[in-house]
Amino acid sequence: MDRLEGKVAIITGGAGGIGAAVAKLFVAQGAQVLLADIDEQALVQVCREIGSNNVSYCVVNVTDAQDNLAMVETATQRYGGVDIFVANAGIEGDVASIVDYDEARFDQVMAVNVKGPFLGLKATIPALQKRGGGSVIITSSIAGVKGGAQIAPYVTSKHAVIGLMKSAAKELAGEKIRINTVNPSPVETRMMRSLEEGMAPGAAAQAKASIEASIPMGRYAQPDDIAKVMLFLASDDSKFITGSVYMADGGLTA
Repeated sequence: MDRLEGKVAIITGGAGGIGAAVAKLFVAQGAQVLLADIDEQALVQVCREIGSNNVSYCVVNVTDAQDNLAMVETATQRYGGVDIFVANAGIEGDVASIVDYDEARFDQVMAVNVKGPFLGLKATIPALQKRGGGSVIITSSIAGVKGGAQIAPYVTSKHAVIGLMKSAAKELAGEKIRINTVNPSPVETRMMRSLEEGMAPGAAAQAKASIEASIPMGRYAQPDDIAKVMLFLASDDSKFITGSVYMADGGLTA
């Protein structure tokens, strides 16, 4: 089924594991996709792997308002508009106590993980309005609904985007613009390799085993597991759903 036939999607963090999986699935379902990321080399590689004329990229710093506006303009010029915005770009920050956490690093986490989606919404809303509606999906985390020792800035940022999503959903429901979050458990991506090493320097494998043991389904999510939830929220199958938090966590927060 081509569940996204005729739709145009922008995906930030498009060079990462989740972003790439979402792009691949969206293209397979008929969408034209613009990948946005700060890493051009990785963007080129993802586009090559997908191997379709319906995917392209632009280099974007999501913390910069002008870059976000240019991203939307690029999608409009190449594909005619925007129907779906996946605000997926994010960074994990450091593993450190609140007392020891570097202030500049805190600012960076908040800029990418909170200001980024805010500026993305600010830039894409007018384009979605021109299409008569659309879907926005923000990547949060299980850290958006529970605490986490040694990663307070990351947890704070992922709680914050749920507030952003709920506010935007209320504001834009009358214009048929739907906004939801997807909240993954640990996913098999570079980010988790970094966090595992930060939690247990030199013993990342043991850290991963401990985390997996806490997940009722006994494993990390695969990027495609998250992509399939986002496909549902991007498609008309979820046309009456907005303001919702979608846990994709193997039962971890049950």
